[in-house]
Amino acid sequence: MKKTFKFILNTIPRPILIRLSIVVRPILALALKGNRFTDPIDGKSFRMFLPYGYGTQRNNVLSPSTLSLERHRLLWLYLQNETDFFTAKEKKKVLHFAPEQEFYKRFKKQTNIDYTTTDLLSPLADVKADICNLPFEDNSYDVIFCNHVLEHIPDDTKAMQELYRVLKPGGMGIFQIPQDLSRATTFSDDSIVDQKERAKIFGQYDHVRVYGRDYFDKLRSIGFKVVEEDYTTKMTPELVEKYCLAQGEIIPICYK
Repeated sequence: MKKTFKFILNTIPRPILIRLSIVVRPILALALKGNRFTDPIDGKSFRMFLPYGYGTQRNNVLSPSTLSLERHRLLWLYLQNETDFFTAKEKKKVLHFAPEQEFYKRFKKQTNIDYTTTDLLSPLADVKADICNLPFEDNSYDVIFCNHVLEHIPDDTKAMQELYRVLKPGGMGIFQIPQDLSRATTFSDDSIVDQKERAKIFGQYDHVRVYGRDYFDKLRSIGFKVVEEDYTTKMTPELVEKYCLAQGEIIPICYK
């Protein structure tokens, strides 16, 4: 199964994968039904989660029902338990970059948010836009989600500046990235253009850097106030295992 999933991830373009997954999800959810692991996004339980990874495959990380990964489930739990994102009575304007399937339909149905999605390639995007040159006015959005996007962007400084520009004063942005917390500084090398070499060094064929612990300070240099939220420490080890989370993963909560 690991080899099959690795082959699929590395050969089929992401927009096609999104469309194919709509058909495959119900079949996987039925076949793997059980009670060992639970997806907190939809509350469904399974005997196992699926492996995932463009390079090294991680076991029990991809939910059969929502296709969520560790970071998605962690973010969902944080929003549900620590914010008023789902319950606020005052309507908020939300901008979501490269919208994840597990969130897209659920956020669309929320009556307490004015929800806009954006991306250059995703079939789920309302607005096709370059993150380094956004077509939105200054101070437009109360909440911005931009998760696992910046590692794809050559000029991530410009992208961060644009995120800051369109976020309202007092607004909240969540900008998750794949991060190596053992690294003090971020590593990038523009001379690495071969996809196999990029996958080997950066973890994925279309990544252009590996973020280190200095990621948070770079966000601060743009102007954001950053909370480094290690949310798994607020849960029991049993829940971390049950929800198949990555112990110690940091959620960057950014305020303007």
